[in-house]
Amino acid sequence: MIKTLLPALALGLAALFAPASTSAAPVRILALGDSLTAGYGLGPEDGFTVQLEKALRAKGLDVTVINAGVSGDTASGGLARLDWALGDGADAAIVELGANDMLRGMDVAGTRAALDAILTKLGKREIPVLLAGMLAAPNLGPDYQSRFDAMYPELAKEHGAMLYPFFLDGVAAQRQLLQGDGLHPNAEGVALIVERMLPSVERLVAEASAPR
Repeated sequence: MIKTLLPALALGLAALFAPASTSAAPVRILALGDSLTAGYGLGPEDGFTVQLEKALRAKGLDVTVINAGVSGDTASGGLARLDWALGDGADAAIVELGANDMLRGMDVAGTRAALDAILTKLGKREIPVLLAGMLAAPNLGPDYQSRFDAMYPELAKEHGAMLYPFFLDGVAAQRQLLQGDGLHPNAEGVALIVERMLPSVERLVAEASAPR
């Protein structure tokens, strides 16, 4: 009887003292944006979300970056599809919207209200956010420029979101890093954006992974 129980006992003890599994689902980052997020004019491996995910994984982070970019989208468009974009949920979000609002000269108050609503919705779901800012073109006038440029840091402060002040930092107006339209980054431009934004996204992943 004892002999027959020993193998079962050994198996039970092995299971009891076996190291706990360290496997966990990847951190899901929703990248909600316009053509800059969507990867307009780029190959499937060259877009922002793909390059960002590769860079994060090269750092040893188990992360999935969800491409929720729609070319031509405005802040209000992003708000309208936010619930759908979240789908099964997200652990963190990068919000990159407002460039098209600015290029069309749309009222800053309307853009701000839409971004505010997006951040509010994400906040209610306790999803940490990295807000990627944009800068207004000088030809829109100093009043528009000052109100638009101030919108991103003000909203980030109000909602306790992380801020990356200018999505196109180091790329804007650099012809060798832009596509033929002079607006959208080429693959090398995206690589520079990812390189510069990576420390901020790493902090976002750390916040999303922290116990709550």
